[in-house]
Amino acid sequence: MKKILILIMTVILLIVAIGCITETINEKEETKDTTESKISVDSDTEYDFGAKSALEKENFSIEEMLRYAIEDEYFARQEYESILEKFGEQKPFSNIIKAEERHIELLKDIYTKYEYTIPEDTAIDHVVLPEDIKEALEIGVQAEIDNIAMYEKFLEQVLPDDIRDVFIELRDGSKKHLNAFKKGPRGNGNG
Repeated sequence: MKKILILIMTVILLIVAIGCITETINEKEETKDTTESKISVDSDTEYDFGAKSALEKENFSIEEMLRYAIEDEYFARQEYESILEKFGEQKPFSNIIKAEERHIELLKDIYTKYEYTIPEDTAIDHVVLPEDIKEALEIGVQAEIDNIAMYEKFLEQVLPDDIRDVFIELRDGSKKHLNAFKKGPRGNGNG
C-alpha cells in the first residue's frame, strides 16, 4: 500500500513538474514572439522609429517628440543620400538633403538647450531603396506627408515656445519638400 501511495505521489509530482516546465517554455515563447513582432522582418515596416511610429501614438513627452522628430529627419537625410548614391545627382533630392541637415541641426540645438542626450543616427537600418526614380519620388512624397502629419500632431500638444517654433519651421519645410517631390525629377542626365 505504501509503495502504491509513493508511486501515485511520484506521478503527481511529475505531472506538476512537467506542467511548470511547459508553462515556463510557453512564457519564453510568448516573450520571444512579442520581441520579434516589435522588430519587423518586413523592410517596409519600421519599429518605433520616426514619423510612422509617432503617428501611431497619442500622448508624448517632450523628449519623445524630439526623438521621433530627429529620427525622422535622420531618416529623410539617409533615404535621400541613398537615392543619390543609386541614381546619381538628382534634384530635388540633392537640394532637400541640405535642408534635412539644417533640420537636424535645429533639433540638436533644442536637445542641447534642454540637456537631452541626442539619439544616435540609426536611419540606415530603416532605408528601403527604390527600383527607379519614379518610385524614389513616391517615397519622398510619402515621407514628407508622414513628416508633416507628425509635426501637426506634435503641435496639438502643450509645448514650450521654442520647441513649437522649431516644429512649425520643420513642418513648413516639409511642405516645401512635398511640393518639390510632386514636381518630379530634375536631374543631371540621370533622371
